[in-house]
Amino acid sequence: MRNWNWLFLFIPLSLTTALRAGDGMWLPLLLEQLNESEMQALGMKMTAEDIYSVNQGSLKDAIVHFGGFCTGEVISDRGLVLTNHHCGFSQIQSHSSLENNYLEAGFWAPDDAGEIPNPGLFVTFIVRMEDVSAAALRGVTDGMSEAERQSTVDKNLAAIRAGIELKPFEDIVIRPFFHGNQYFLFLTETYNDVRLVAAPPSSIGKFGADTDNWVWPRHTGDFSLFRIYASPDNEPAEYSPDNVPFRPRHHLPISLDGVETGDFTLVFGFPGRTDQYLPAAAMRQRTEVLNPIQIGVRDRSLEVIGTAMRRDAQIKIDYASKQARIANGWKKWIGESEGVERTAGIARRRDLETEFRERLRAKPQLLDRYGGVLDSLDRLYAAQEPFAVANTYVREIFNYNVELFRLVNMLQRLVTIYDNNGPGAAAERVAGYTRYLEGFYQDFSLDVDRAIARALLPVYFTEVQPAFQAQLAQDQLSFVGDRAAVLADTLYTLSVLTDGDRVLAMLNRDVEGFVRQLRGDPLYQFVRAVMEHNDTAVSLPYNRYAERMDPLQRRYMAGLMAAFPERRFYPDANGTLRVSYGQVEGYDPRDAVTYTPKTYLDGVMEKYVPGDYEFDVPDRLRELYENEDYGPYGEDGRMPVCFIGSNHTSGGNSGSPAIDGEGNLVGLNFDRVWEGTMSDINYDRSICRNIMVDIRYVLFLIDKFGGAGHLVEEMTLVHPKAGR
Repeated sequence: MRNWNWLFLFIPLSLTTALRAGDGMWLPLLLEQLNESEMQALGMKMTAEDIYSVNQGSLKDAIVHFGGFCTGEVISDRGLVLTNHHCGFSQIQSHSSLENNYLEAGFWAPDDAGEIPNPGLFVTFIVRMEDVSAAALRGVTDGMSEAERQSTVDKNLAAIRAGIELKPFEDIVIRPFFHGNQYFLFLTETYNDVRLVAAPPSSIGKFGADTDNWVWPRHTGDFSLFRIYASPDNEPAEYSPDNVPFRPRHHLPISLDGVETGDFTLVFGFPGRTDQYLPAAAMRQRTEVLNPIQIGVRDRSLEVIGTAMRRDAQIKIDYASKQARIANGWKKWIGESEGVERTAGIARRRDLETEFRERLRAKPQLLDRYGGVLDSLDRLYAAQEPFAVANTYVREIFNYNVELFRLVNMLQRLVTIYDNNGPGAAAERVAGYTRYLEGFYQDFSLDVDRAIARALLPVYFTEVQPAFQAQLAQDQLSFVGDRAAVLADTLYTLSVLTDGDRVLAMLNRDVEGFVRQLRGDPLYQFVRAVMEHNDTAVSLPYNRYAERMDPLQRRYMAGLMAAFPERRFYPDANGTLRVSYGQVEGYDPRDAVTYTPKTYLDGVMEKYVPGDYEFDVPDRLRELYENEDYGPYGEDGRMPVCFIGSNHTSGGNSGSPAIDGEGNLVGLNFDRVWEGTMSDINYDRSICRNIMVDIRYVLFLIDKFGGAGHLVEEMTLVHPKAGR
């Protein structure tokens, strides 16, 4: 095997060789080698060792993967964890009722005893990371088939894992980088006793809701507080009343000095997924074909949910998390497509590909290895597109937006267990499915879900090619006179799945009878017919194209690095710990419009609409504003709320700390601007900005609004700009 490790130097790919702050999600392990000098030139006073170290406490020891889907940071020596309100939303919601509505009123634990356990919630620390590429790729050769290559890699990874002795609650994660050209190992430690400590009301933590989501200027106090508990010897432990607050190796000091334009910012966290090196054909398909499909489906779903939430207080509680989940992707896709178009992202990617081809032709040894790879990818994306379109419609309608359709797909897993392993194996799963169903029906509205089905079933029949539609679905549509909304009503009227009490009673009485009843249920039969036909007629050929693309994308990635040796590349986000760095700065979103980088509480009051679920403001917050009662957290008689920077962030960075040049917490990352949501596939510093809550607003809300000053007292507050 040729050794290509010399190629893997991490820095952003662009049409200019100049380094620019913002672009890139960097591995902390390699900062000293690749980034330290640039970071210091931008204003960082720390060293790379201060950020990542295995020999002493460092910033990485204060960063946690929160629940496996967000980031959090430890901000006291008693295990207090700060993350976003939307990251803790499901926990806050689960503890809320009409009598104790923490979503509406907020929650502030008066002491440790008042902190609420959250079964199933965990936080994970990174103990260390290591480049294991040589061991992972041992024996891999260019002549191998993809299956042979993967089998060899899998055996190598198993051997790596087997060679490491783990403590209880430790684990090993090994992830591919650069589409499988390199591998890194992460040794993790997980704590499973994480308790809710505080959360502002949604009128603060979700201020602006859907209207302001992905938008600047922003005025959202998007934070919540949890606490890690450990055994008396400070080791990870399952929940126990005997557990005590965790003592971390490092916690983040908090700066009270605020930020100004040009200040260095470092965002530390677990970005989920980016695709910075997609060919132009893939970028076009994503932004011009698939995104509009997803947007259109969710337009209809969100209209139904929004109307219902405004009419009914209980539905507003039950559907708050669901509506946020659906709206988040919807708005992101809109911004992504518009941002790529505005910055000519596809044309610029094609320019890069033209230069790539020219460089290959100039070097015969590279042309021999990588010539034709882009042409092959272009042909495969074109051939895959009809299947991608159908798959997207089916996924959106039957897996994401209509809840009873999603429930059918969940229950199918139990049927599969029954078929493959017998009734005894299925009976062993009844307790787990009972818990799931209880939670499902607790927040389920039959009227809302039926209305969504009425809105979306017509889309399936009009937009999915007839060859990709299930025959049973077509027959049933014909039976009701080609009226898809009537078909939805019929399915809901005839289905037992609309009655949660009956479903639970059947499941717990007789699992065999439950499976028989399920198989005979009209709605179950309809959804399964759609999904099974989609599996064979759509997903199977779609995946075959994807399997052919994967090795080509890996070759293309290696080819880019070989063709552009003067450039350094950073790996795409894949849920592993990363650092991005930039500066506090505004931007110009369009002609004659300039956004400054900071917002204030004045803006909250300007947006205030009494009684509106997006823009209502609590009486107490208005009182504090009117009296200018900001305590030590204000700035020149005003209360800072949010700020933006040029840090490259993605999903998973929600809850990430914004850290100043001296290692102090100055903000809490929670979003990106509308124009820059394209940064997952096309970072452009001109409009890509991440949005952060000013940490002083968080402290003000905890102390002055929530009356939980005891929490602030356990934090380490500093004035770095004043030298104290």
